[in-house]
Amino acid sequence: MASTDQKQVVVWEQLGETQQEQERVDSTLSVVQATEERRKARRWKRDGHMWKRHTWIRGGAGNLTEVQKQAGPTQDKPRITQHQHRLRKDYQHEKKHHQNYGLLSAHSRFGEDTSTEELYQVPTPKHHRPTQQHDQDCGVFQQLVGGTVMDVQTNKDQPSLQVTGNLFHRLGLENKLTRTDFLEISPSSVHNREPSNEKELAHTFMQRLLTLDYKSRNISINAGSTAPKSEHTGADAYNALFTKRTVNTERKQDPIHPMDVQMAVFLCADPFLQQTIVTKLSQCQYALPLLVPSPFTGKIEFPLWTMRQINKSWKRTDTSGHVSSKLLPMCTAETTMVAFFRLGSVSSSKSQLMNSLINEKHNTFFHRHCPGSSRTRLLMDGVVEIAWYLPSGKSTDHFPDCVAFCNLHGDSSNYVTQRKIVTEMASMNVVFLPKLDENDNNMEFVKRLCKSSTPLIVVLTDEEEDDEDAMCEIGEGKFRVGLRGRNQSDVSDDLRRVIKFCLSKTSKTFRLENMAEISELSLDELNLDCQRGKEAAQNMMEFLERKDPSTVKETYLCYQGQLWHAWCQKNKDLRRLTSSNIEMEKSRIQHEMREIREKQQAHDISDLMQDFVGYLDSLSPNEKMYFLKWSSILLDEFTSDKLCDIHQEYDSKWTQVLALKKKHEDVENPKGEQSIIGKSSNNFPLKHEKTDQLKTEQSNLDKLSKKLNAATFGLEHMHREMGQIYEASLSMNRGMRKKDTEAISHLPKLGAEIMRSGFPMELMDGDAGHVPLVWVSAVLDELIKILGDQRVFVLSVLGIQSSGKSTMLNAMFGLQFAVSAGRCTRGAFMQLVKVSEEMKAELKFDYILVVDTEGLRALELTGKDTIHHDNELATFIVGLGNMTLINIFGENPAEMQDILQIVIHAFMRMKKVRLNPSCVFVHQNVSDVAAREKIMEGRRRLQETLDHRTLLAAKEEVYEAECFGDVIAFDVQQDVKYFAQLWEGSPPMAPPNPSYSENIREIKKDIISRASHMNGIKISQFKIKVKNLWNALLNENFVFSFKNAQEISVYRKLEEQYESWTWTLRSAMLSTEDKMFNRVASGTLETIERLELIKEMADTMENIQKAIKLYFEEDIDKETLIQWKSKFEKQIQHLHDDLINEAKRKLDDSVKQTSIRKEMDKQVSDCERTLFEMCKNLALTLKENGNSKKVPEAEFASMWQKWASDLTKYAPKLKDLDISKDVICILGEIHERPLVHLRQDSCEYKSISTAGNYSKYVSMKKSSLSLWDQSLKPEQQNLIKDLICKVSEETKKKVNSFPFPVQGYNPSYIQDIARDIRRQVQTFGLSQKSFDLKRMFVVDLSLYVFDNVSPLIAELHRKFKESNDPFLYVDKKEIEYFKIFQNYWQGATSAAVIGEQICHRLKQPIKQSVYNMVATFVCGQMRGKPPFNGNRADLEKHILKSLAEQKGNKNEKFQNYLKYIYSPKSHFEQFIEESVQEFMRRENPQAVAAIKQYLEEKERNVISAATMATDSLSYVNGCVDMKTWMTHFANNLVDELGNTSIHTRVHISTDDFKDITDYDLLVEVIKKELSEIVGELKRNLSKLSSFRMDTFRERPGEILIKHFCRCCWEQCPFCGAVCTNSQKDHAGDHNVDFHRSLGLNGRHYKDSTEFSIDFCTTLVASDKLFSPSSDSERTFPYKEHRRAGGMFARWGISTDFSELAYWKWFICEFQENLENHHNKMFCGRGRIPDEWKYYNQLDAVASLDIN
Repeated sequence: MASTDQKQVVVWEQLGETQQEQERVDSTLSVVQATEERRKARRWKRDGHMWKRHTWIRGGAGNLTEVQKQAGPTQDKPRITQHQHRLRKDYQHEKKHHQNYGLLSAHSRFGEDTSTEELYQVPTPKHHRPTQQHDQDCGVFQQLVGGTVMDVQTNKDQPSLQVTGNLFHRLGLENKLTRTDFLEISPSSVHNREPSNEKELAHTFMQRLLTLDYKSRNISINAGSTAPKSEHTGADAYNALFTKRTVNTERKQDPIHPMDVQMAVFLCADPFLQQTIVTKLSQCQYALPLLVPSPFTGKIEFPLWTMRQINKSWKRTDTSGHVSSKLLPMCTAETTMVAFFRLGSVSSSKSQLMNSLINEKHNTFFHRHCPGSSRTRLLMDGVVEIAWYLPSGKSTDHFPDCVAFCNLHGDSSNYVTQRKIVTEMASMNVVFLPKLDENDNNMEFVKRLCKSSTPLIVVLTDEEEDDEDAMCEIGEGKFRVGLRGRNQSDVSDDLRRVIKFCLSKTSKTFRLENMAEISELSLDELNLDCQRGKEAAQNMMEFLERKDPSTVKETYLCYQGQLWHAWCQKNKDLRRLTSSNIEMEKSRIQHEMREIREKQQAHDISDLMQDFVGYLDSLSPNEKMYFLKWSSILLDEFTSDKLCDIHQEYDSKWTQVLALKKKHEDVENPKGEQSIIGKSSNNFPLKHEKTDQLKTEQSNLDKLSKKLNAATFGLEHMHREMGQIYEASLSMNRGMRKKDTEAISHLPKLGAEIMRSGFPMELMDGDAGHVPLVWVSAVLDELIKILGDQRVFVLSVLGIQSSGKSTMLNAMFGLQFAVSAGRCTRGAFMQLVKVSEEMKAELKFDYILVVDTEGLRALELTGKDTIHHDNELATFIVGLGNMTLINIFGENPAEMQDILQIVIHAFMRMKKVRLNPSCVFVHQNVSDVAAREKIMEGRRRLQETLDHRTLLAAKEEVYEAECFGDVIAFDVQQDVKYFAQLWEGSPPMAPPNPSYSENIREIKKDIISRASHMNGIKISQFKIKVKNLWNALLNENFVFSFKNAQEISVYRKLEEQYESWTWTLRSAMLSTEDKMFNRVASGTLETIERLELIKEMADTMENIQKAIKLYFEEDIDKETLIQWKSKFEKQIQHLHDDLINEAKRKLDDSVKQTSIRKEMDKQVSDCERTLFEMCKNLALTLKENGNSKKVPEAEFASMWQKWASDLTKYAPKLKDLDISKDVICILGEIHERPLVHLRQDSCEYKSISTAGNYSKYVSMKKSSLSLWDQSLKPEQQNLIKDLICKVSEETKKKVNSFPFPVQGYNPSYIQDIARDIRRQVQTFGLSQKSFDLKRMFVVDLSLYVFDNVSPLIAELHRKFKESNDPFLYVDKKEIEYFKIFQNYWQGATSAAVIGEQICHRLKQPIKQSVYNMVATFVCGQMRGKPPFNGNRADLEKHILKSLAEQKGNKNEKFQNYLKYIYSPKSHFEQFIEESVQEFMRRENPQAVAAIKQYLEEKERNVISAATMATDSLSYVNGCVDMKTWMTHFANNLVDELGNTSIHTRVHISTDDFKDITDYDLLVEVIKKELSEIVGELKRNLSKLSSFRMDTFRERPGEILIKHFCRCCWEQCPFCGAVCTNSQKDHAGDHNVDFHRSLGLNGRHYKDSTEFSIDFCTTLVASDKLFSPSSDSERTFPYKEHRRAGGMFARWGISTDFSELAYWKWFICEFQENLENHHNKMFCGRGRIPDEWKYYNQLDAVASLDIN
């Protein structure tokens, strides 16, 4: 017995309520020791402790926990009987999923009173309970590989703990493995090289397995080429042959066995990665792990979950020779099963022999002769693997039906539980023995097998066979076969023959799922997450029980199907309007589309979908993954039988159709000319009969195709239903209840989570051939919320149907696109592939977005518009991708040319719309990719074909291209990849071709290399691209439509940047202007040089130019942007120059005004000096007299009146203005006075700019050819409107040019303006040949213009008067001088008086400085918020919103609309001014804080200036020079406050201030008084509403108007909508987001009063015609309006089939106003569609799509 201080390591597990039973005892284990350990375990259990695994046992499933210890000699240990070696049942499972394994190290001496039998008592097995086993295994595993392992002794059949633990450490498997570890794009997944160390083995194995490389397990360390070890000593080689080699006593580390790598990865993987591993092993035609002894738990694990996704197809041949197809999940398939195992050590390889039975050319089971095999395998003994033989329905099949082969690795006598399970479930057993020995203990088991009814083959590997026939039947269904001296081929034939015979006689079948009932096994599906996911999926599937798969979609997925397909067709019809009244047709179609949506919503969401969505919403992420997997599995099970039957029927019908076609061709074209003549009449009935029969069979084939489509039911259909529920509900949101809104709002988030989880997301519905844009956009928006707006590289694929596109992508990236038979991809799906952190720096994007598509030339589309569909799909997919893989299958020239033609068209369109995707041609299934000459020849032929097809496509697309290289950058040497065929042999038993896998890895590396030079796009940009591409494809002219939409989108972003650049420039100039104005006002700057302004702006301009360069060179849309680069650079330069010129003009005016004011300032200065002295003398006199009876205030008031009268005695008084009187007087002089008064009294002039008709203002001229219709043409009406706008704008400019600051108002200004208006009208009249403008028009226009500019004139004169009226000046000064008087009277010192006066004079400059700051600050704030934080188009939307939401009288509202329609610029300016006023009225804590901070800064500046002036004091004649102090003080404040009025207005006499000796006191006075003034300003300016607009040097509204209204104001020649381009003279087309109905401008049908209600965005999609002018005889299609030239040529009008609710609502809301205004009617052809009347104001505003 071992002493208590000897360490013993024991592995026990406490799982649930019972203790795990030991299953096998080591031959050296003491019964007493084991009993003591079990007693201790029970004690720990009773005390509430949990046992933890400290180590683990390596052995068969069902092995006993191993007691390992350092003990004495083995001969002292009791012997273990053979009975004690029997396998015990593993009946224990965890009760709670959060329990962890315990850890125990035994140190005590075992007791001696334990009975031997106690060790082997087996309680009643409990039912399986769900567990969280994998999480616990991971924890134990980390203890295993990370902890200290003690030296142990082991059974010779079991690896030691130290060796096995070391295996995982050597492989670097120290954490739980997930799919993400291998599927993300990382350096190891891209670079295809041999592993250089052991830690790379696992990753290399997985990467190769994922690419379907069956050589993945033939991996080894790349040790390089080494020469053989030399023992050459110079002796004779023959003698050296007999020399005994020196034995190396240092043991070399054994290489890792390939199967240990596979099993180690499998054991460390999470359930989803395990499922991926097993699925890929199955695709590689490898055997799969069926029973796995867990090194973590000691239990036998049955990984049923891992095999759930394995589906196999085969062709069964019955006894009558009939062949039928089967497609089944192998978990549920009932097949016969042959079990192979060995007893003892055999000389022949059992696994190798099994391979020869299944597939002679492929090592299905790994055996001792495979590359890398060694005797040091650690993890395979006790493992049972399973593989299936799948017949192809041919005579060469080895077996007529599917047969499962199970292989128990290792000596089965050591793994009794596994052996028992497989032999009991087998249809036939095959046991391998070295030779027959009755004394062998194993013969007892062989004896039981011989007595069993199950067929048996005993294979003797070393037995001498005397009988010539080595295969002999030794009993009924019992056979013996010897291997010694026989070749394997003969043995294989014999075994196949016997197995085939025995299986034909047995009815016993095997089903994988049934093994889950075996209590000895630990089922992987019993963890809680899996169980909950399965339960949820099963609950959902209960609705489909006993239902016909062909009808369930119609029953449970009501939102898709016919209704959805009908909606899609209507949406396409909307783009092909043919009616003469297109708006009525458009409204009718939109009404029908809405009715379809209503019908969709009339169907309640099915119980199936409610459950599906409910589970997605409620399950945890892991449970949700299981749920989706289980749903997919159960749906496949549900439809597999039906699909298989339909496929068989379809194949049969297709064969019949082909036969009939051949017969039909033979009848049509019999051989020989005479036969044709002689039999033509006789064959007619036969020919007719054949034709009818062929049509009937083809019709039946079409029905079967529809039936096949109806029976296809997968997860993608559930996801599609979610999308349609969302789209239908959203489209009808006006009538939705709140709870219904909540019910659908989370659906896109669920879709995004599904996509993030690794499932494909449907991008294009393949059944409807339509992209559900609303759903796709919503899902991508949610994906952005989850992941962030990540950058993605879009990789798309195109190719013929069933050409292996999905298989290639799955192998390349480990994706899950459907590839099973009968499940070809329909439509387009997208899936995300993550880029690892270490690769992001190299690749510049975060994900690869892979887009898989349905095949071109799909059989399902035969007879339909296949070419159009293919072109549409190809254009869509090529447009989406940064790179497109063009998949060509086989070497069929016709198929190749078809796909190339489609692809070239697609790339040519991309070239036209300035998209530059790259492409790689993948030529699959090439028979000999190794022949270099053949590859070169193939590339040459492909280049010739591409060039030829490019020429043909160029003619159709009207594009200049002579070769494929003119369309896309293409290098035939680099951009064409040749792939080996996928299968190495004939399916279903053929494994994938290793060359194919190598090709996959090479092209993946090439793709990543190319992608590293591209930036990718953001998910938000991808969403916009999807929308633009699809909308463009729906339109007739894709190139124009997409190009216009794409360019507008890119241009809008550019405009936002441009707006930011221009504001930076403008705000910098405002700051420069403030500084310069201060210098001019202070007199320090008398001339303004342009170069000085340029220098001040140089840094800002340089930064902006750098930003522009960076944007145009690095933005994702740089190819599109490049066309505008030069223009925008010039625009920025022009703006810079304009700002410089404008600033110089304003500063020059300021210098001029300052110069003019010098004399006046001198007079004011003298006056102020006089007043100062008077006040001082009066105060001192009163104080000296000491007359207390006199009141100082009264005395000052009396004196002030006298002083004021004396000062203003000779000053001219400025009169108040009466502009209206001057206007009427001057207009009466220029025009007829009675006419002027008459037009003024009528007030009609007020609406001249919004008049609907100007006929009353003109007199028509008579033509010499015919009498002219006495009415104006529409284009003439527009000319008059333009004249009115032009005159108004010119007049405003003229008013601002008058010298108001210097001279004020002068009636001559009115006369100048009136004459200018008359001159412009006369010039206009001379250019019109068909009419003359009446004098009434000139008068009305003049009155209208003066009405508009009068407020501006009055404001400018008010500012002049405030600055120059001496009476106002004296009145304002009374309080200031009373304060001086009062201070002296109260005995204040001169320092106190001058200090207070200085601060008083600073108050106004500081206040003005605050106003200047606030103007810029407010503009900056408003730019950061709607409606000013976007581009010009965004501002337009907000203006339309404000018009829709305006309050008041309906007529007033309509008049505001008319102003917007006819005078858009004026209305914009008004909107900006009103927005500023509204903004200033709001609470604005930020602005208040900024004002407070600014005032405090100015206070510090003033105090600093005073301190600096004091420090620079000088003495003159022994006295302080006060003037010097004042000069220094004022100069220090020039840039901060400008003209402080201290030096120029406070004139100081040396004699008067001789008593100022303490300048520090002066500074203190300034501090005190300034603090009070600043405090007062803070109080007065505590709100933006406190600021007076007339006090700003430049109002915020004026700044924003200059900023935003320096843009294009061209109007659409059809509807009058204003171009939304932010540049005045922009390049390219005019564009507008919201075109209008033509009726808004008064457009009507010729010779009628019926309004035209058409929208120009609808007209350009029709075949309707227009005339450029009323007198033009030529007509042009609206869709080709540019051909009309002139103003039509530069307008880009895209089709818009949105509801355009805004203007439809406006027409209905203001119908009466419009009819009265234009004197037309909405009737007849102009009748308002009923659909328009359902829109309300909320709909109108919502349609603006304001963010």
